Amino acid sequence: MHAHRPETGAVSVLKARGTVDASNAIAFSEAVAEHIAHADRAGELPVLDMTEAYLACAAAVRAVDRATAVLAFSGRVLPVVQPRPHVRETLRTAGLPGIRVYATMASVLAALKSLYAPQARGCAGPRPGGPSW
Repeated sequence: MHAHRPETGAVSVLKARGTVDASNAIAFSEAVAEHIAHADRAGELPVLDMTEAYLACAAAVRAVDRATAVLAFSGRVLPVVQPRPHVRETLRTAGLPGIRVYATMASVLAALKSLYAPQARGCAGPRPGGPSW
């Protein structure tokens, strides 16, 4: 899903569905990494919706970490929306530096809006040429 919001710019949402386990963790990691790369190329803000996803094992958590490593390295995070309680707890316990968990899409958009608010007032904001959340 792609949406343009005047207050945040373009937002690209990848909706994950199903169970991520050892048999598909690499494919999941690649899909999330490609989503991030595509959003960066398009000047969009990537978001991962995990409302309907389940992380079944450590390989699944490592897949998320691997996919978001480039963001963590540059001081950015991937907003993760509405993970189920057990997924949210797993992600919190893992302490992955490349993600930030949000309860709702509205809370993600509010966070992005506050991040980009300085730009709207003409103040210093995110670096030109790409997001820096």
